[in-house]
Amino acid sequence: MPWRGDTAMSRAKADPVAIAVLAKAPVPGLAKTRLAPALGDEGAAALQERLTARAVATACAAEIGPVILWATPDPSHASFRTLAERHPISLATQPDSDLGARMLAAIAAANGPALVIGTDCPALTPDHLLVAAAHLRNGIDAVLIPAEDGGYVLIGMRKPQPALFADMTWSTDSVAAETRRRMARSNLSWREPVRLWDVDRPEDLARLDPSFKAQR
Repeated sequence: MPWRGDTAMSRAKADPVAIAVLAKAPVPGLAKTRLAPALGDEGAAALQERLTARAVATACAAEIGPVILWATPDPSHASFRTLAERHPISLATQPDSDLGARMLAAIAAANGPALVIGTDCPALTPDHLLVAAAHLRNGIDAVLIPAEDGGYVLIGMRKPQPALFADMTWSTDSVAAETRRRMARSNLSWREPVRLWDVDRPEDLARLDPSFKAQR
């Protein structure tokens, strides 16, 4: 199935769909800690910085709506400021709460259809974002791009759906399945256009593009 085609509406004429990028500051000991055994704290932080830059560039390249980089603990890190200088994005601080509350806050702040992505999925492309946005523009309530490990790398919705985020056990292999159950219970329509892989564990590093490996 081509990513561009009848399902992808004209970006020039379509209603905007906001993209929220949730990112940790690339600080050793804070970012990508599960990769530290393979890369060390400094190497894991450096990879986080590169993955964040890629996620922001991907979001901007889709040209579907405003892009906001939601930073934790705050947007003061130099790498975030550099991204704001290089790309047409806004910076915001993630609320001090669990992942579900942080994603819900990012969606609510959009005041309209929104996609939420993290920084762990280098396989995510602008075309994936275009297709996800097209589903929301066509009246579908939600869109999900599940990850191969049982989580998800993108969630989008036309309006906030608190039930999809409350009291979720995050970072487990049941997150996507539980999200589907909750969408069904809420009588939401949804689409899952593709499944992708992300970088969470040392064994995932072998799948990274060589350009990422060269910068370790």
